[in-house]
Amino acid sequence: MNNLHFRIQAVEVKELYRLSITFKDGKTFYVDLERIIKEYPALAPLLNKALFSQVHVDEHGTTLTWNDEIDLAADNVRAEAVEQSGNISHERIWNWMHRNSLTLDTAAAALGISRRMVAYYRNGERPIPKHIWLACLGWEHFGNSKPDFTRAA
Repeated sequence: MNNLHFRIQAVEVKELYRLSITFKDGKTFYVDLERIIKEYPALAPLLNKALFSQVHVDEHGTTLTWNDEIDLAADNVRAEAVEQSGNISHERIWNWMHRNSLTLDTAAAALGISRRMVAYYRNGERPIPKHIWLACLGWEHFGNSKPDFTRAA
């Protein structure tokens, strides 16, 4: 698996709580971390502007780091950035599969796509089309049963 999409190449503070992050696959995202910082007590020190501005990429490109105690994993940051850009992150597929006890094979059968495509989506290697996410939601709503679309609503 090519993990360049989860490796950070560069980070730049744009304004308080907002970053521009370039990943090693060449994609750049703007992400607002304010909600996350306020939601998780361990990140509360980042409310300090001076500390927030010290963000840097660790030597492996796998985390955004502020100090020895505060960092964020690149895959989670990318998922947040993807969601904020109006797209569907790989974490939604992970969570959908987990909630419904689905394997790659059973998820593929549920969605009517190949096992490989489910793996690509789950691993963040390919963007998740909105129709695939809507199919996940529909499948979850109707469960394993096939909906009867011939009945009047």
